[in-house]
Amino acid sequence: MTDLDPTHGLTLITGASNGIGAELARIFARNGHRLFLTGRDANRLEALADEIALSRRERPLTLALDLTLPDALPQLLAALAHSGERCAILVNNAGYGQAGRLNQAKAADQIGIITLNIKVLTELTLHLLPQIIAARGAILNVASTAAFFSGPGMAVYYASKAYVRSLSDAMHYELAGHQVRVTTLCPGPTQTGFAERAGIDGPLFKLMRPMAASYVAQAGYAGLVMGKRLVIPGLSNKASFLLSHIVPRSWSMPLIAWLQDKRQA
Repeated sequence: MTDLDPTHGLTLITGASNGIGAELARIFARNGHRLFLTGRDANRLEALADEIALSRRERPLTLALDLTLPDALPQLLAALAHSGERCAILVNNAGYGQAGRLNQAKAADQIGIITLNIKVLTELTLHLLPQIIAARGAILNVASTAAFFSGPGMAVYYASKAYVRSLSDAMHYELAGHQVRVTTLCPGPTQTGFAERAGIDGPLFKLMRPMAASYVAQAGYAGLVMGKRLVIPGLSNKASFLLSHIVPRSWSMPLIAWLQDKRQA
């Protein structure tokens, strides 16, 4: 497939305040895409928009929002409509996890994961899909290598990313006839604020040599350009994908549970 056409509309990136989302914004901007960025941190969003504008690119539209709040999605859609532009490319990057066994976890935290990682991603996609189809655009959904396993110690997060991968695979098939690309990006440990927020940024996380967010973002963008269904950056992460098809879950779950306990130490 050819490069993504940046002239057909805006590229909307969620979770663009930092990490993989911010790096994706930089890459899309370098490739001529006009951006609409949303994230929770207004200061970081504005700083990123200024940085992109200083590189002689069009300054992105920005909207600071916590997408888990009930009125957030209507605000985002209204802001997009007010811009007078249609969404041609949607990057569903916003998401988070929280470590802990379910019997010890706060219900609000776990429901928040489902709200952001599943509900918001699905609703936003459904609302914008007519525009994306009209533009023959693209969707990049950021999942995780967690999508390949069941994850004791982060059960809801792992399940939410399995949903993202399954939904994206089906969309990749369904939308091919509309010339819309759908790619799932499944990174492993990455240098973002995710681990700290999830409570898994102990010494073991650093020993796992997390990838740079810029490397992950570049792999995701390149995979989207090529129309790939699934992108897994890094050899060790590709190996975990292969192992997920070989190793029984009765074997992998005790190992994952042990790793989650150690990563919290």
